[in-house]
Amino acid sequence: MLRHIVAWDWKDGLTEDEKREHAKTIQSEIEALVQCIDEIVELHVHVDLLPSSNRDIMLDSLFEDEAALAAYQVHPAHQRAARIVKAVTQDRVCLDYFE
Repeated sequence: MLRHIVAWDWKDGLTEDEKREHAKTIQSEIEALVQCIDEIVELHVHVDLLPSSNRDIMLDSLFEDEAALAAYQVHPAHQRAARIVKAVTQDRVCLDYFE
């Protein structure tokens, strides 16, 4: 199994209200991908991170292998969700590893 973790910071200048609204949208859009992308084994978005965290949003997902992750990344539904995320975030960090 391949674990795919991505974390982002909010873009500068967003108010706390904007961050809360965007967090709801991002969480629902990304978690909905489970319904339309067969390659996803497991996927969770975390938006209520502790103050000790050095990122604001985290995606934690699981795939069978690298081919499944690659298929997910080019899927049109993922591409649409990625555009939503990119519009309001910066400083993306990604970690991929085999479990």
